Amino acid sequence: MGSLVGEGKFCEADVGNIVSMGEKETKHDSLNENQSKPVSDDLPHNQQLQDLLEIGKNKDGIQIPPVAVAVRNIDTMIPPHSQLPKPEAPPGKNPMNSQSPPSPEKFSGIDMPAFGKFFQERSNSLSSAIAKKLSSLSEDRVTEFNLSGLKVIVQHKKDDQEVEIEHGNLNSKIRGRITFFSRSNCRDCTAVRSFLRERGLRFVEINVDVYPPKERELIERTGSSSVPQIFFNEKLLGGLVALNSLRNSGEFDRRLVEMVGRKCPDAAPAPPVYGFDDPEVERTDEMASVIRVLRQRLPIQDRLMRLKIVKNCFSGFETVGVMVQHLHCSRNKAVEIGKQLARKHFIHHVFGENDFEDGNHFYRFLEHEPLINKCFNFGGSINDNEPKPAAVVGQRLTKIMSAILESYASEDRCHIDYDAIGNSEEFRRYVNLTQDLHRVDVAELSSNEKLAFFLNLYNAMVIHAMIRVGRPNGGIDRRSLYAEFQYLVGGYAYSLTAIKNGILRGNRRPPYTLVKQFGATDKRLEVALLKVNPLIHFGLCNGTRSSPTVRFFTPHGIEAELRTAAREFFRRGGIEVELDKRTVSLTRMFKWFDVDFGQDKEILKWVIPYLDSTKAGLLTHLLSDGGPVNIVYQNHDWSVNS
Repeated sequence: MGSLVGEGKFCEADVGNIVSMGEKETKHDSLNENQSKPVSDDLPHNQQLQDLLEIGKNKDGIQIPPVAVAVRNIDTMIPPHSQLPKPEAPPGKNPMNSQSPPSPEKFSGIDMPAFGKFFQERSNSLSSAIAKKLSSLSEDRVTEFNLSGLKVIVQHKKDDQEVEIEHGNLNSKIRGRITFFSRSNCRDCTAVRSFLRERGLRFVEINVDVYPPKERELIERTGSSSVPQIFFNEKLLGGLVALNSLRNSGEFDRRLVEMVGRKCPDAAPAPPVYGFDDPEVERTDEMASVIRVLRQRLPIQDRLMRLKIVKNCFSGFETVGVMVQHLHCSRNKAVEIGKQLARKHFIHHVFGENDFEDGNHFYRFLEHEPLINKCFNFGGSINDNEPKPAAVVGQRLTKIMSAILESYASEDRCHIDYDAIGNSEEFRRYVNLTQDLHRVDVAELSSNEKLAFFLNLYNAMVIHAMIRVGRPNGGIDRRSLYAEFQYLVGGYAYSLTAIKNGILRGNRRPPYTLVKQFGATDKRLEVALLKVNPLIHFGLCNGTRSSPTVRFFTPHGIEAELRTAAREFFRRGGIEVELDKRTVSLTRMFKWFDVDFGQDKEILKWVIPYLDSTKAGLLTHLLSDGGPVNIVYQNHDWSVNS
């Protein structure tokens, strides 16, 4: 005798004939003979079947959701009432279709698309977790716990203010102002500037070399002229030592946060006023009154002399006559005054033959010289004030230009922002200051002072040329730039080529030319250096990537500074030694100026003291074994160092 299949489950093997019960009127005796026969043989079992069938009805006779039962080989499905809502399939499962044959998916109860989506989501989550783990390990303040079979990484959440300070996001919220006083070429000032830039903080730098009147304010606020001095609004933080102390203790960030919400008061150091020059006490030249009379009274004409027209000139005879009439002096006294005017570069002989003489000799005012109006430091009139000492003028120009590089060039000086320099107040002041060069006495400089003066002037003029003329596009443009960009210095026009080849190289021929820079009667020969120092080539920057980096020199340390410049140039790739190929690769500068360095092995011996130990050892080995050494010259990168 059969029994119930356990707990409402049934197997496909036990499925017999399915009896479906419809409406309430359906009779249980509608079973066929094959089904009823085994039931009638066993009355207890038949009674049990009746009890199970009654489960499908409630007290009102309404059928409830089906229950599948099986007796021996008979399974019964009790359907729900037709008016009741049909049950929905569970999420992720498809409803059974009674007319279609059962598939393996339906019997397994697994939705394969959902199963694949599950694995894809888990895979993405795993990849994301791995990426987050790797990135989190690179962050600061991360604690790593190693557990058995499990790794947990805990990262402390940073305070919002700390995150803003770290990423420089406070700039948009800071209402106050960070100010620090500095000087050019100050290592401590450079450290403060670098720190503020690394933190992404805006600041106002007041360089007392660029703005001399600000030094008095510095002394009044701090009691000393030492720099750097840092201010948060009107409050003094101190110098570099104080900054390091505040930074290490965390006090710097706290004070910075305090400054965020506080507007900068009027008592704080005021930023420099742009577009206005500081008042300076200028001494008027003693000959200024005389030259004003001559400019008004002399008949200036174009004259034919030596088969050429000489423009804007006057004779010595006419000059003496005007001075006798208006200065009430003798002719001899007038001649002496004329010689003083020539020595002070107010007037020049049209052919440069003499200082000043009475008679039929012709002269011009300095502003009427043919090349003067093309000089980029000439604004239409000559500076008639008493000339300052050339060393003082050169030092002042160097300090301003050093301040420009500290603000607008990379720390290694390999890249210069010419556009930013051209729009800066520092550069405007530099250009105005170059007018003090008009009549300076360069001949009074010592040898080292002259060397530093013209090295610095050359490098400053290159920066000025890149801003005012623009970047040269080829060889012709470069040659034109170096030959035609000029300054009026000490009464004469000096181009970049004239400074390099005429002054610094002792009037030697420029590369690929047949004549010297200055002729035999050129007055600028008096200023040329008598001895050529080959190291000057490592102190001159022509504005290209392959040239030495721009720098400025001091008269008392010029030799050591030039040696440092040479070592840095070779360290940056100015020479390469290949021992296996017995080849030395040199900068093309040695080929252009071989007359300054020597030939072949002389050049190699000359460079050894300026190389690092590795390259010096390799080169010494090549030169000492007696074998041949191949010298090749590197290609010069003429692109601008911007």
